[in-house]
Amino acid sequence: MFIIRFTQFIVDMHEEKTIGITGASGALGKELTKIFRKKGFKVIGFTHLKDNYELNEDSPNEWIEWQCGKEFLLQEHLKKIDILILNHGIYDVSTNNSSYENSIEINALSKFKFLNLFETIATKSKSPIAKEIWINTSEAEILPALNPSYEISKSLIGQLVSFKKNLLDKNTKKKLKIKKIILGPFKSKLNPIGIMDPKFVSDKIFKFANLNIFLIIVSPNPLSYILFPIKELYYFVYCKFLIISNTST
Repeated sequence: MFIIRFTQFIVDMHEEKTIGITGASGALGKELTKIFRKKGFKVIGFTHLKDNYELNEDSPNEWIEWQCGKEFLLQEHLKKIDILILNHGIYDVSTNNSSYENSIEINALSKFKFLNLFETIATKSKSPIAKEIWINTSEAEILPALNPSYEISKSLIGQLVSFKKNLLDKNTKKKLKIKKIILGPFKSKLNPIGIMDPKFVSDKIFKFANLNIFLIIVSPNPLSYILFPIKELYYFVYCKFLIISNTST
Protein backbone atom coordinates (compact mmCIF):
# COMPACT_ATOMS: atom_id res chain seq x y z
CA MET A 1 0.00 0.00 0.00
CA PHE A 2 2.85 2.42 0.89
CA ILE A 3 4.61 1.64 -2.41
CA ILE A 4 1.39 2.33 -4.33
CA ARG A 5 0.86 5.64 -2.53
CA PHE A 6 4.48 6.71 -3.00
CA THR A 7 4.34 5.82 -6.71
CA GLN A 8 1.15 7.88 -7.10
CA PHE A 9 2.88 10.76 -5.30
CA ILE A 10 5.77 10.63 -7.77
CA VAL A 11 3.33 10.59 -10.71
CA ASP A 12 1.42 13.58 -9.27
CA MET A 13 4.67 15.42 -8.56
CA HIS A 14 5.87 14.98 -12.14
CA GLU A 15 2.55 16.31 -13.40
CA GLU A 16 3.19 19.49 -11.36
CA LYS A 17 6.66 20.05 -12.82
CA THR A 18 7.82 23.22 -11.05
CA ILE A 19 9.18 23.66 -7.52
CA GLY A 20 9.99 27.03 -5.94
CA ILE A 21 12.44 27.23 -3.03
CA THR A 22 13.23 30.34 -0.99
CA GLY A 23 16.59 30.31 0.73
CA ALA A 24 17.81 28.16 -2.16
CA SER A 25 21.41 29.31 -1.67
CA GLY A 26 21.53 27.96 1.91
CA ALA A 27 22.62 24.49 3.03
CA LEU A 28 19.15 22.94 3.08
CA GLY A 29 18.00 24.85 0.02
CA LYS A 30 20.90 23.46 -2.00
CA GLU A 31 20.15 19.88 -0.95
CA LEU A 32 16.43 20.25 -1.67
CA THR A 33 17.32 21.64 -5.08
CA LYS A 34 19.58 18.69 -5.82
CA ILE A 35 17.01 16.07 -4.86
CA PHE A 36 14.23 17.67 -6.92
CA ARG A 37 16.52 18.19 -9.91
CA LYS A 38 17.62 14.54 -9.77
CA LYS A 39 13.95 13.51 -9.82
CA GLY A 40 13.45 15.51 -13.01
CA PHE A 41 11.61 18.58 -11.72
CA LYS A 42 12.21 22.18 -12.67
CA VAL A 43 13.40 24.24 -9.71
CA ILE A 44 13.16 28.01 -9.32
CA GLY A 45 15.48 29.29 -6.59
CA PHE A 46 14.65 32.50 -4.73
CA THR A 47 17.55 34.30 -3.07
CA HIS A 48 18.24 37.72 -1.54
CA LEU A 49 21.97 37.56 -2.34
CA LYS A 50 23.33 39.59 -5.24
CA ASP A 51 26.10 37.20 -6.31
CA ASN A 52 26.21 35.79 -9.80
CA TYR A 53 24.93 32.23 -9.59
CA GLU A 54 26.05 29.46 -11.88
CA LEU A 55 23.51 27.25 -13.57
CA ASN A 56 24.41 23.57 -13.51
CA GLU A 57 22.77 20.19 -12.88
CA ASP A 58 22.81 20.73 -9.09
CA SER A 59 21.59 24.34 -9.10
CA PRO A 60 18.09 25.68 -9.67
CA ASN A 61 17.06 25.90 -13.31
CA GLU A 62 16.40 29.58 -12.70
CA TRP A 63 17.43 32.11 -10.04
CA ILE A 64 15.12 34.90 -8.87
CA GLU A 65 16.48 37.71 -6.70
CA TRP A 66 14.05 39.18 -4.18
CA GLN A 67 13.93 41.45 -1.14
CA CYS A 68 12.10 40.94 2.12
CA GLY A 69 9.10 43.25 2.25
CA LYS A 70 8.70 43.21 -1.53
CA GLU A 71 7.21 39.75 -1.89
CA PHE A 72 4.33 41.21 -3.93
CA LEU A 73 6.77 41.81 -6.79
CA LEU A 74 7.14 38.03 -7.18
CA GLN A 75 3.53 37.35 -8.08
CA GLU A 76 4.17 36.56 -11.76
CA HIS A 77 7.00 34.18 -10.82
CA LEU A 78 4.85 32.45 -8.18
CA LYS A 79 2.15 31.74 -10.77
CA LYS A 80 4.56 29.34 -12.50
CA ILE A 81 5.10 27.31 -9.32
CA ASP A 82 3.19 24.21 -8.25
CA ILE A 83 4.98 23.51 -4.95
CA LEU A 84 6.46 26.45 -3.04
CA ILE A 85 8.90 25.64 -0.22
CA LEU A 86 9.49 28.54 2.19
CA ASN A 87 12.93 27.90 3.57
CA HIS A 88 14.49 31.35 4.08
CA GLY A 89 15.36 32.78 7.47
CA ILE A 90 17.95 34.35 9.76
CA TYR A 91 19.44 33.43 13.12
CA ASP A 92 20.51 36.70 14.75
CA VAL A 93 22.32 36.09 18.06
CA SER A 94 22.25 39.73 19.19
CA THR A 95 19.66 40.88 21.72
CA ASN A 96 18.95 44.46 20.60
CA ASN A 97 15.66 45.72 19.21
CA SER A 98 16.75 45.40 15.57
CA SER A 99 17.41 41.71 16.14
CA TYR A 100 13.79 41.15 17.16
CA GLU A 101 12.45 43.31 14.33
CA ASN A 102 14.56 41.62 11.65
CA SER A 103 13.84 38.13 12.93
CA ILE A 104 10.08 38.72 13.04
CA GLU A 105 10.07 40.37 9.60
CA ILE A 106 12.17 37.72 7.82
CA ASN A 107 11.33 34.52 9.71
CA ALA A 108 7.62 35.18 10.19
CA LEU A 109 5.98 38.08 8.33
CA SER A 110 7.80 37.48 5.05
CA LYS A 111 6.75 33.83 4.99
CA PHE A 112 3.19 34.81 5.84
CA LYS A 113 3.14 37.26 2.93
CA PHE A 114 4.34 34.49 0.62
CA LEU A 115 1.62 32.22 1.99
CA ASN A 116 -1.11 34.79 1.37
CA LEU A 117 0.16 35.55 -2.14
CA PHE A 118 0.33 31.89 -3.04
CA GLU A 119 -3.14 31.25 -1.59
CA THR A 120 -4.59 33.94 -3.86
CA ILE A 121 -2.79 32.47 -6.88
CA ALA A 122 -3.97 28.94 -6.01
CA THR A 123 -7.62 29.94 -5.66
CA LYS A 124 -7.54 31.53 -9.12
CA SER A 125 -5.75 28.60 -10.76
CA LYS A 126 -7.75 26.56 -13.27
CA SER A 127 -5.53 23.50 -12.86
CA PRO A 128 -7.27 20.39 -11.42
CA ILE A 129 -4.10 19.70 -9.40
CA ALA A 130 -3.91 21.55 -6.08
CA LYS A 131 -0.91 23.75 -5.47
CA GLU A 132 1.16 23.07 -2.36
CA ILE A 133 3.11 25.25 0.03
CA TRP A 134 5.56 23.82 2.55
CA ILE A 135 6.67 26.17 5.33
CA ASN A 136 9.85 25.48 7.27
CA THR A 137 9.18 26.73 10.79
CA SER A 138 11.43 25.03 13.37
CA GLU A 139 11.48 23.16 16.65
CA ALA A 140 12.04 26.64 18.10
CA GLU A 141 8.32 27.13 17.56
CA ILE A 142 7.83 25.59 21.00
CA LEU A 143 11.28 24.35 22.11
CA PRO A 144 14.19 26.54 23.30
CA ALA A 145 16.85 27.56 20.77
CA LEU A 146 18.94 29.76 23.11
CA ASN A 147 17.94 32.76 20.99
CA PRO A 148 14.87 34.78 22.10
CA SER A 149 14.35 36.68 18.83
CA TYR A 150 14.57 33.45 16.81
CA GLU A 151 12.17 31.65 19.16
CA ILE A 152 9.63 34.49 19.04
CA SER A 153 9.72 34.71 15.24
CA LYS A 154 9.38 30.94 14.82
CA SER A 155 6.56 30.77 17.33
CA LEU A 156 4.75 33.52 15.42
CA ILE A 157 5.05 31.92 11.98
CA GLY A 158 4.10 28.56 13.48
CA GLN A 159 0.88 29.98 14.89
CA LEU A 160 0.08 31.89 11.71
CA VAL A 161 0.47 28.77 9.57
CA SER A 162 -1.62 26.65 11.94
CA PHE A 163 -4.44 29.19 12.01
CA LYS A 164 -4.29 29.69 8.24
CA LYS A 165 -4.44 25.95 7.54
CA ASN A 166 -7.32 25.25 9.93
CA LEU A 167 -9.41 28.26 8.91
CA LEU A 168 -9.28 27.72 5.14
CA ASP A 169 -12.71 27.34 3.55
CA LYS A 170 -13.60 24.12 1.72
CA ASN A 171 -13.05 25.52 -1.76
CA THR A 172 -9.58 26.85 -0.90
CA LYS A 173 -8.60 23.53 0.68
CA LYS A 174 -9.24 21.89 -2.68
CA LYS A 175 -6.92 24.38 -4.37
CA LEU A 176 -4.12 24.67 -1.80
CA LYS A 177 -2.39 22.13 0.44
CA ILE A 178 -0.35 23.46 3.36
CA LYS A 179 2.42 21.49 5.02
CA LYS A 180 4.49 22.55 8.01
CA ILE A 181 8.10 21.38 8.21
CA ILE A 182 9.49 21.00 11.73
CA LEU A 183 13.26 20.52 11.75
CA GLY A 184 15.78 19.85 14.45
CA PRO A 185 19.29 21.38 14.34
CA PHE A 186 21.07 20.69 11.06
CA LYS A 187 24.51 21.87 9.99
CA SER A 188 24.57 25.14 8.05
CA LYS A 189 26.18 28.58 8.05
CA LEU A 190 23.48 29.70 10.47
CA ASN A 191 24.11 26.70 12.72
CA PRO A 192 27.63 25.27 12.21
CA ILE A 193 27.23 22.94 15.21
CA GLY A 194 23.98 21.41 13.94
CA ILE A 195 23.61 17.69 14.56
CA MET A 196 21.90 16.56 11.36
CA ASP A 197 23.31 16.56 7.85
CA PRO A 198 21.25 18.77 5.45
CA LYS A 199 21.35 16.04 2.79
CA PHE A 200 19.76 13.61 5.25
CA VAL A 201 17.14 16.22 6.19
CA SER A 202 16.23 17.02 2.57
CA ASP A 203 15.86 13.31 1.76
CA LYS A 204 13.49 12.83 4.71
CA ILE A 205 11.45 15.88 3.74
CA PHE A 206 11.01 14.55 0.21
CA LYS A 207 10.01 11.08 1.41
CA PHE A 208 7.60 12.28 4.12
CA ALA A 209 5.93 14.71 1.72
CA ASN A 210 4.13 11.84 -0.01
CA LEU A 211 2.10 11.22 3.13
CA ASN A 212 -1.22 13.02 3.36
CA ILE A 213 -0.27 14.82 6.57
CA PHE A 214 0.17 18.42 7.66
CA LEU A 215 3.31 17.96 9.77
CA ILE A 216 6.68 16.86 8.40
CA ILE A 217 8.98 16.35 11.39
CA VAL A 218 12.69 15.56 11.07
CA SER A 219 14.44 15.71 14.40
CA PRO A 220 16.68 13.71 16.75
CA ASN A 221 14.55 14.96 19.66
CA PRO A 222 11.75 12.49 20.48
CA LEU A 223 9.80 15.25 22.23
CA SER A 224 9.12 16.91 18.88
CA TYR A 225 7.17 13.87 17.68
CA ILE A 226 4.96 14.15 20.77
CA LEU A 227 4.58 17.86 21.46
CA PHE A 228 3.94 19.16 17.94
CA PRO A 229 1.04 16.81 17.09
CA ILE A 230 -0.53 17.73 20.45
CA LYS A 231 -0.07 21.43 19.69
CA GLU A 232 -1.63 21.05 16.24
CA LEU A 233 -4.55 19.09 17.67
CA TYR A 234 -5.20 21.98 20.03
CA TYR A 235 -5.24 24.47 17.13
CA PHE A 236 -7.50 22.16 15.12
CA VAL A 237 -10.06 21.94 17.94
CA TYR A 238 -9.78 25.64 18.73
CA CYS A 239 -10.34 26.65 15.09
CA LYS A 240 -13.32 24.30 14.80
CA PHE A 241 -14.79 26.08 17.82
CA LEU A 242 -14.15 29.47 16.18
CA ILE A 243 -15.87 28.34 12.96
CA ILE A 244 -18.89 26.98 14.83
CA SER A 245 -19.11 30.13 16.95
CA ASN A 246 -18.98 32.44 13.94
CA THR A 247 -21.58 30.33 12.09
CA SER A 248 -24.04 30.42 14.96
CA THR A 249 -23.84 34.20 15.42
